[in-house]
Amino acid sequence: MMRSLYSGVSGLQNHQVRMDVIGNNISNVNTTGFKRGRVNFQDLISQMMQGPARPNERVGGVNPKQIGLGMTVATIDTIHTQGSLQTTGIKTDLAIQGNGFFVFRAGDQQMFSRAGAFGLDEEGMLVNPSNGMRVQGWQARSIDGESVINTSAQIEDLMIPVGSKDPAKETSQVYLACNLNKNTPLIPAGATAAQIQEGTWTTEYDIYDAFGGTHTLRVDFVRNPDQENQWIATATVDPNAEEALVQGLTVGDVESADGRTFIVEYGNDGTLRSVQNAEGGQDNADVLAVSLTFDVPRTSIPVDPVTGAPLGQQTQTFDLNLGEVGAFIDSMTQFASESSTKVFSQNGFPMGYLEDFRIDQSGTITGVFSNGNNRSLGQVALATFRNPGGLEKGGETTFVESINSGIADIGSVGVAGKGKIIAGALEMSNVDLAEQFTDMIVTQRGFQASSRTIQTSDQMLQEVLTLKR
Repeated sequence: MMRSLYSGVSGLQNHQVRMDVIGNNISNVNTTGFKRGRVNFQDLISQMMQGPARPNERVGGVNPKQIGLGMTVATIDTIHTQGSLQTTGIKTDLAIQGNGFFVFRAGDQQMFSRAGAFGLDEEGMLVNPSNGMRVQGWQARSIDGESVINTSAQIEDLMIPVGSKDPAKETSQVYLACNLNKNTPLIPAGATAAQIQEGTWTTEYDIYDAFGGTHTLRVDFVRNPDQENQWIATATVDPNAEEALVQGLTVGDVESADGRTFIVEYGNDGTLRSVQNAEGGQDNADVLAVSLTFDVPRTSIPVDPVTGAPLGQQTQTFDLNLGEVGAFIDSMTQFASESSTKVFSQNGFPMGYLEDFRIDQSGTITGVFSNGNNRSLGQVALATFRNPGGLEKGGETTFVESINSGIADIGSVGVAGKGKIIAGALEMSNVDLAEQFTDMIVTQRGFQASSRTIQTSDQMLQEVLTLKR
């Protein structure tokens, strides 16, 4: 009689636990990155009334007789299924599509989360603004002027230094890719200014010195009247300066006498064949180039405030690349079509300020500078676990590593099933309200049935008490 009473009590207690979990799920239906819980039941121990018996020659076997003594909670699982993604348009909002977790640092404690509503604090640190936990990853390091991210290094706090400076870099390579019209008229002897202008094709582009100063590179092309398919080029730095800069131009190992002039020769197919100068220098490499040197104007160089002596480099050298022999793409050509002015690229730039940043699918944070540069600033780290269900909930939508979750495998996006990062979006809770309300009904009925068991057991006890009156 009393067994059924306590079985009913266990049913009441454990259905209440299931209702608590369901209530927590429903209350977090709009919590970013929340993972729902699930309660599984199992029966409790059973009292043996009679043990089993083997069959023999006379009779068959007898099954055991056992009376169950109620039920208990088997597990309260955390279900780590993917939540739907909601677009927010906020660049610091990150969502994970895959199995990874963001890594946070709070003091000396490491925590993990799927909630990616991040922001910047006063120091430029990427943090969870609700609790100040710092997002972990790898900060970029500058090596030979290039931003390098070492994802095999120890993770660290991520900082986005908005307003920081990107130092200037002097131009060392300039790439030409223009077409020269084969039908450009020759400049006759004693030509007028109009005839000189008609027979000259000019291309201009800005280049930079080591201090970020801007200089104009102008290259004038005229057809060589003494040789078919040849053009005489004159390269000048700051042609409109009040005082002409001291220049030097070298083809191969031979310097042009005037420090400016070289000759470009084309094949009959319109592609580059060679570059040379009147002094006998020639470049026979597959990629043709000339070397140009100029003196940086004194006004562009910082000086010692006491002595007035220059504090920096006063001479600058760069290569003027004409293109690959026999190539049509990204090389100079000679065809009977309009001449085009095109400097393909140059690698110098002035000093700039970090104005904005973006985060891509690999978690790489790219800074956008006012000088046109895009540099990697860092990369967000992700963690995975052999048994994510073994993680302990740490509050504030975070998880803590436990002895049954396994050690965190921290790495970059896309490695070992960590998934990818979606910027400008957040992962919603994976709670399904229809499922939760259905579970609530089942739980309520289980609670009611357990209460009826207690009531019925109580009535039977009452009948026993009234047997003797």
